[in-house]
Amino acid sequence: MSNNESMEMYLETVYILENSHGHAHGVEIAKRLGVSKPSVSKAMNYLKAEGLVNKETYGTITLTEKGRELSDRIYANHQLITRFLKHSLELADEEAAKNACKMEHVLSDNMLEAIKSYLMKNNIDV
Repeated sequence: MSNNESMEMYLETVYILENSHGHAHGVEIAKRLGVSKPSVSKAMNYLKAEGLVNKETYGTITLTEKGRELSDRIYANHQLITRFLKHSLELADEEAAKNACKMEHVLSDNMLEAIKSYLMKNNIDV
């Protein structure tokens, strides 16, 4: 996993947790991603230095405006690819989501636009 891909996975996880709980905690992130708490701490320190997350001393992690914009795009791409895989290849929900998670980090903007166009032509919500 590349550094960029790894950071995108962390951002997307914070995004999902923040949307469901209002914030994230390192323990939750570690559990969802299957990584150690020290790995999460290192990643959050990096994302904080990049201006993408706020990390409080008592453990609460939230996205900055910049982090929210980026993670919103990452999450939207994940959802778009998942819908494409479910519709075009008829993959089960879990299989489509699992593969979308891997693909979202490497597809070009042109490929994502082509997927969006395909879904729109087939009257599938994008």
